[in-house]
Amino acid sequence: MISRRDFLRTGGAAASLLGLSRAVEIRPDPSFVRTRPPQSADVNIGVIGYGPRGREITSTLSRVPGAHVAAICDSYAPMLRRAQRDVPDAARYEDYHQVLDDAEIQAVVVATPTHMHRQIVVDALEASKNVYCEAPMASSVDDARAMAVAAQAVSDSQIFQVGHTYRSNPQHRSVFQFIRSGAIGSPAMGRAQWHARQSWRRTSPNADRVRALNWRLDPELSIGLVGEMGIHQMDVAYWVLGALPTKVIGFGQIMAWNDGREVPDTVQAVFEFPSGMHMMFDATLASSFDDAYEAYYGTDSTILFRDRGKAWMFKEVDAPMLGWEVYARKDKFYKETGIALLANATQLDAQNQDPTEDDPNVETPLWYALNEFMDNHEFGPYLPAADYQRGLEAAVIAIVANDAILQGTSLAIDPALYTLG
Repeated sequence: MISRRDFLRTGGAAASLLGLSRAVEIRPDPSFVRTRPPQSADVNIGVIGYGPRGREITSTLSRVPGAHVAAICDSYAPMLRRAQRDVPDAARYEDYHQVLDDAEIQAVVVATPTHMHRQIVVDALEASKNVYCEAPMASSVDDARAMAVAAQAVSDSQIFQVGHTYRSNPQHRSVFQFIRSGAIGSPAMGRAQWHARQSWRRTSPNADRVRALNWRLDPELSIGLVGEMGIHQMDVAYWVLGALPTKVIGFGQIMAWNDGREVPDTVQAVFEFPSGMHMMFDATLASSFDDAYEAYYGTDSTILFRDRGKAWMFKEVDAPMLGWEVYARKDKFYKETGIALLANATQLDAQNQDPTEDDPNVETPLWYALNEFMDNHEFGPYLPAADYQRGLEAAVIAIVANDAILQGTSLAIDPALYTLG
């Protein structure tokens, strides 16, 4: 057995799957979770921003070993009253500086709207707090770079983790190793989508509150669907492919919610990588059909990711045999047969559970990311899987892509934007 610390440092304990007879069970057992020594004290965490994402984070932290939500901050009083009902033992603050001034708080989670991240993160790092910042890291390149500079300055003594949750997700980590081993052959193209039938518009009897709630519909504040939703899938793409995109072509339209908004409700983007490969992304608020996924197409096989730890491999008929796939579980997808890359596949089969259903033993990607944050408190500090550099790169990709979408044009991505040099 390897230690949890080594597992996190090396990006996953999965070995190459090419020579393993039971390689279908490629994800570490969900029970493989750090056990804290009895003398270890819980980490007191302040959650800044108690909107839908802040509430989801707070609820998830309640299940993460070693995490104690000690304070909640929100500038809107009704949210603090809700926090009192949800987490009655937590202190409540209207000003995030009060959280930073609280000597008992060791770490903060920044879950405010994206355009508010910069100052809070910089102030939190200067206050010697460890910081988990929701993704995207920022809505402007200047803000992203300022945050990365601040995190770089303290990286040896403090933790700064960006909420690119798939980088902590065991399924993505394991299949990442699988793809990198060459099992798909030569990469040919990629595709990702995010579809949901919703307006993004939120209501309130208070006019000022309406403006604050609908920041995603303000083109001065929002980086749109490609930034707020697609950033996670594009982060996986350049992580898996091992290269940063050099160009993006964008298109954006208002197709369903013609209510005066300026931010498109339907977008398409095509990213070009140095190898000449292209990754296509589309998102819409008009339709929920086919939900969200990422697919990587190669000359030997295609890998399909779905949420909650589900993935399949679709082999070409002339692809070389890997050996283990003969014994793997197969699932039908219309005219295709997918080899399930699923943890506990044999166990699920014994329980007569369809592998397309959610595995009740598997946690969400958010849980794994927050658990990594807690592991870093126990064993670190060290650079997390989603550190300031990864956060900067993903933000740059999303920001330039959103600009291309709004302009309906092709934009080169200056390589200098990816670095702090």
